[in-house]
Amino acid sequence: MAELTAVDYTAPDAEVQFVKSLRDTGFGVLRNHPIPESTVGSIYQHWAEFFNGDEKDQFLFDPEKYDGFFPRAMAETAKGHAIRDIKEYFHYYPWGRCPAALKDEISGYYQSTIEFAATLLSWVERQTPAEVSHLYSEPLSNMINGSTQSLLRVLHYPPIDDDAEQGAIRAGAHEDINLLTLLPAANEPGLQVKTRDGSWLDVPCDFGNLIINIGDMLQEASGGYFPSTTHRVINPQGQDSTKARISLPLFLHPRPDVVLSARYTAGRYLQERLEELRSSDKH
Repeated sequence: MAELTAVDYTAPDAEVQFVKSLRDTGFGVLRNHPIPESTVGSIYQHWAEFFNGDEKDQFLFDPEKYDGFFPRAMAETAKGHAIRDIKEYFHYYPWGRCPAALKDEISGYYQSTIEFAATLLSWVERQTPAEVSHLYSEPLSNMINGSTQSLLRVLHYPPIDDDAEQGAIRAGAHEDINLLTLLPAANEPGLQVKTRDGSWLDVPCDFGNLIINIGDMLQEASGGYFPSTTHRVINPQGQDSTKARISLPLFLHPRPDVVLSARYTAGRYLQERLEELRSSDKH
């Protein structure tokens, strides 16, 4: 498997190299991209204050709409795992609830990142071989037009304390449900991707990098050509275990009516997966 290295977004061959990385590893890493580091840094700072305060308890998640704050006791349990992840998080949708002091900044980030994501989907579509692209029911970038399902998750991984459950990690090995996930490099390392030989590879986490990975819906739409790759967030060691970690993944979802394959519309696919999560007490 090719080594996972950052692609310069401004390079003439950026599109080719980025999509090749997605195809080879399920992940692509961009540097010199249009999302400002200053904006990301500001969001990290403001939401760290939110997670460290009491206001979060006023925004407990809606079990039907899935917006709002998910406390650590309600964190996900990765598929095949029995222990909850060590994390808490907030689900932001433009139509959902959000602390008033944080809304302008996070909504602006959401909108600009969705627009940039459409560019990346266009790259993927143009670099898809004809024998695969005929499977797409419509252009990939069109699939997110008008979608209200794309989710911005603000994740807070607290310091690892002495009473952490044995075997618990910040995010157990899993795959994402959606088309693509866009993730600015977090303020601490820990993200790893599983390679085809079963080993784990560190994802470059230099602040300013943008990390993109394939979700199950793109794998479904491409007939498996683009792989939805297993990834995890491991616990820090030594002094680093005292540091919190903020992460800001944007999960790009199509409109529910989009046909992914002969088996699934996006709406049916998402509903099936959410039912699996609910039945397993995963949120």
